[in-house]
Formats: sequence, C-alpha cells, structure tokens
Amino acid sequence: MSSTDSILRFVLALLLMVSALLLQSLLLGFVSFFLLYTSMKKFCFAYDFFKINKHFGRQNHYLTLLPKYRTSPVFIFDQDGDTVYKNEAASTVFSTLNSSKSLQIENFQEFIENEKKKNIIHKHKNIYFQIEIIPVKEEQLVFAYFTDVTEVIELNDEIEETQREVIYAMGEIGETRSKETGNHVKRVALYSKKLALLYGLSYEESNILQMASPMHDIGKVGIPDAILNAPRKLTAQEFDVMKTHAKLGYEMLKHSNKPILKAAAIVANEHHEKWDGSGYPNATSGENIHIYGRITAVADVFDALGSERVYKKAWELEKILALFKEESGKHFDPRIVELFFIYWRSSSLHHIFQHRTSF
Repeated sequence: MSSTDSILRFVLALLLMVSALLLQSLLLGFVSFFLLYTSMKKFCFAYDFFKINKHFGRQNHYLTLLPKYRTSPVFIFDQDGDTVYKNEAASTVFSTLNSSKSLQIENFQEFIENEKKKNIIHKHKNIYFQIEIIPVKEEQLVFAYFTDVTEVIELNDEIEETQREVIYAMGEIGETRSKETGNHVKRVALYSKKLALLYGLSYEESNILQMASPMHDIGKVGIPDAILNAPRKLTAQEFDVMKTHAKLGYEMLKHSNKPILKAAAIVANEHHEKWDGSGYPNATSGENIHIYGRITAVADVFDALGSERVYKKAWELEKILALFKEESGKHFDPRIVELFFIYWRSSSLHHIFQHRTSF
C-alpha cells in the first residue's frame, strides 16, 4: 500500500467514524475501524487477496532502480520481453507499446545473461529516439531509456545532404573538364549503392559508397586538356599519362580522416583495377581490390559505355550487356556482374539507362 493510499484511508476512517457516532450506525463504525486499522498497518486483506500489494511493491521496486527526475520515456522488460513497467512519459508517448519488438533483440534471456549494453535509433511517428538498452542480470530485467534525438538526426541529414552536393560538384569538375555530363557521376552513385546493397554491404556502408563514388575520376583535373579531350584513340604515351588520374585522385583525398573522403580515395585509386590483375595503377587482382573499387568499376563502365564521349559514340545496349558477360572474371568481379544482371532484371536499372538524361 502506498503512503498516499494510507493517508486517504486514515482521513476517510475519521469521517466515517464521526458519521457513525452521529448516525449511531454499527456498520459505519465497523468500516471506519477497518479503514483506520489498514491505514495504520499499511496493509489491506483485499489488496493481498487480489495481489494489489504485490503489484505496488513491484512498481515501487522498479522505481528505486530508475534514475531520479528522468522526464523522458523509460521501459522495463522482463526476460520474455514483456513490459513490466513504463513511466508516465512512456505511457504518454508510447501508449500502445506493450512489448519489446522495436528493440531489435531476438533472445532476451541471452541478452540479459551477456549484460552487454546496446544503443539503437527508433523512429516513432515523426520523432527519432535513441534507445539505450541496459540488461540487469541480477534483476533479470532489461531497461530501455528513450532520448529524443530528432534535432540531431535532422541536423545530421542536412550535413549529409550538403556533403553530397559538394561531392557531386567535385565529381562533376572532373567530368566537365573532359566534356562529359555531370549526370554521369549521379548515375554511377545510384548504381554503386544498389550493387553494394545487393552484395550484402550494410545500409550505412552502401550510403558511404554512394556519396564517395562520384569522385572516382577527380584525378582528371590533373590531366592536360589535349589528352583528356583528344577526339581519337590515345597513343601509348598519352594513355600512360591518362592512367595517372587514378593515383592523382588518391593523392588528393588520402589524407582525410572523414569516412566519405577515405572511401573516395579508395574508389579513385582502385576503380580501374581489374579482376585478373591487368588493370592500373597497381595491377591488383581478385578480392585484393577493395570492394568499393570493384563495385564502382562495374557502375562506371556500364554508364560510360552507354554515353557518348568525344572519342566514341554511345554503345547499343545489347553490346554493353554482351561485354559484361564476356569480361566477368576478367575485368570485373564475377559476383558483382551476377548482381548487375539481377539489378538489370529488376527494371530500375533499365529505366535509368533508357532515361539517363534525367539523372
């Protein structure tokens, strides 16, 4: 029984006692005596019979485990993942949440035994929450503390969008110097992300590659125009100069400790390497070529072949697809070529190819 309940019983007992004396009612007298007794003992037989005492005791115990003055939502789950307690804020914001499905924990018992904390981001309606999930082995409970991080997420999204625009602009510098459309880098970015997801990279890593791949040819800013825009096949000496753009791009970007620029340095350096080791600048082969380079190689060549350049006409679609089949295991990672055709059959790649000027 809570202190508030005890005080209310005491006051009510006094009022009924006065009423019993005035009305000379034995029933009211008995009820007032019962209320007075239970308020002083802080124990009620009815509460005990209906297990209300046990409920209050459990709730009070949970409250002692929680930090004081916390106004954000807090949940407590048992080893089965069922909600055993939620504070007022949790009841208000998550009125219908009664289980732990949103916490992305498959085995609660194992999670409790390991006692490893976990942090996840959960979106509820238009609010983003960071959930700090803490197992307490001694109590066989899991505590979930919700913190509103909507402003942080939105700010981060804004920063990422700004970075993306800057990266596209940097990528387009290399393309426009060679009189190619800046949309090429945007399409390469789209293809790269899709292939990365199909390959099994995480959404976060695929996103990084999408933002980094537009800078695959940034090193072309260091190539003379006479070579970059030559309307003919390059001589062996000129091609040796052209090949330096991969290393130039890497040197420009390698000093950054930012994940996107580090990824861009890898892409710039390795997107001309070939699966059989006949590529440049380092003649790296097979899986020694970074996955970012292998994916971007497929995305870049596919879009480049389908686009008109100063030195060539755009290839027909059938010819492009035939080349990828032929070069699987030679120029390209055969697994990525396989995924490329899966992507092609999904229709989205075909749609972009047919309407490439819009992208």
